[in-house]
Amino acid sequence: MILAPRKREQVIPLPVVLISTVGGKDGVRNIAPWSNITPILRPFDDIVLASWIKRDTLNNIRETGEFVVNVPPVELVEAVMICSRNYPPEVDEFEEASLNPRLSQKIQTPGIEGCLAWAECTLVEEISRKHYSLVIGKVVHLEVDERFFNEAGEMDYERAKPLSVMLGEHGMWFTRPVFAGRYADYTEMFLGKKDEAPAFTGENG
Repeated sequence: MILAPRKREQVIPLPVVLISTVGGKDGVRNIAPWSNITPILRPFDDIVLASWIKRDTLNNIRETGEFVVNVPPVELVEAVMICSRNYPPEVDEFEEASLNPRLSQKIQTPGIEGCLAWAECTLVEEISRKHYSLVIGKVVHLEVDERFFNEAGEMDYERAKPLSVMLGEHGMWFTRPVFAGRYADYTEMFLGKKDEAPAFTGENG
């Protein structure tokens, strides 16, 4: 079967996060589900998200220079769908979805209670294209719900049930990660000393 290139999202499992922002001019709180998001290379602190040009989330990030990436569990799937609706900019989506704000530590924008993790971010750079922008943010504070993480900060994903999604032609299937039966240590990727990844030092080391 050959698919149109535009259907590439139908073959790639995607994460689901909620991005919370606040309007810089009116202070209205906004929440938007996001799947086009990824960390930028370990061990850096940066994260990138792709946004259509006309999005309240993008406007708010431009105005305030900050946002929170909230990682929801499967229990928040209905709230995710409520937040996905195209409300006008003056609507407070915390209220629409009956979600409670969570005080952030390093920025003014609140996170969302009931999530598994909260990455407070500041805007580093916006790379603009004709129809979309790539927003690069720096994670300035990362906090998790200790009930679902061990001392090393590793998620017990079987208990936490983080939300993911598979897209289809006319809709989407919400999913969650499950163990495939194979654990691999990072050292398995390196054939010899000369092939090892470069050592990083400093605040990111």
